[in-house]
Amino acid sequence: MHVTKHEHACVRLERDGKTLLIDPGMFTEPLADLHGLAAVVITHEHPDHWTSQHLARILEEFPSVPIYGPEGVVRAAAGFDIREVSPGDELEAGPFRLKFFGGRHAVIHESIPVIDNVGVLVDDEFYYPGDSYAVPKGADVTLLAAPVGAPWLKIGDAMNFVLAVKPRRVFATHDMTLSPAGLAMGRERLTWAAAQNGGEFVALDPGDATDL
Repeated sequence: MHVTKHEHACVRLERDGKTLLIDPGMFTEPLADLHGLAAVVITHEHPDHWTSQHLARILEEFPSVPIYGPEGVVRAAAGFDIREVSPGDELEAGPFRLKFFGGRHAVIHESIPVIDNVGVLVDDEFYYPGDSYAVPKGADVTLLAAPVGAPWLKIGDAMNFVLAVKPRRVFATHDMTLSPAGLAMGRERLTWAAAQNGGEFVALDPGDATDL
């Protein structure tokens, strides 16, 4: 599987000539070179993880592509045909096997309602939690996309998340709100957390990719 990090929270996975796209949001540049799109996953309703412009552009090129998201995304994107998924669901999208975890967004503040959020495990080897620390219990994660900067995130909690998942490799995502210095510090902390269980950190900037 070929994994490409895009701006902020967006990730592209490619296998056997097919593509799975996760969380193309408002900080993500238009994705003009998609091919063989098998599915789109939206982990939750916040605009940094999806926009109507991205979905409209994708559906213009791939009108029958399935789009998956939790109940909150179904409501927020009411003008689109979103297929609802919940924690515990499993499905196949082209060559990709998807399993969903979690259920709730991390708490930002007591004054802000907690919304639906799903983490997605792809082919039992790549895991992206959305905006949560939901651990994919029982999974042997080869590559973890770990959030590193957010209004709800404390770096110590992000480190504990990596320690709990125990991935072989990890890269930082959800990073657009960080300065270069802040991103560097966050990456250093995730590097330490990955190493505690024999894993390694992979530094991916937008457009960079790695293979599983």
